[in-house]
Amino acid sequence: MVQIIELYTLIVFVAIVASWMRLPPSNPIVQFANALTEPALAPIRRLVPPVSGLDFSPMVLLIGLQLLKGLF
Repeated sequence: MVQIIELYTLIVFVAIVASWMRLPPSNPIVQFANALTEPALAPIRRLVPPVSGLDFSPMVLLIGLQLLKGLF
């Protein structure tokens, strides 16, 4: 389970870096990362809306993943 959490953490980081690089949405890496991360990020975004244009939902997700990893 820890390996799955670590792999998902890596995918979240890929999505974060891709958003910083402003890759087009048609990029296969962006599509792959978004397809795997958006189902987890969308509910977090409803609870933690962007502040001054900054989206903190990936940070919340990464903290949650680390807490989850600590349980295993």
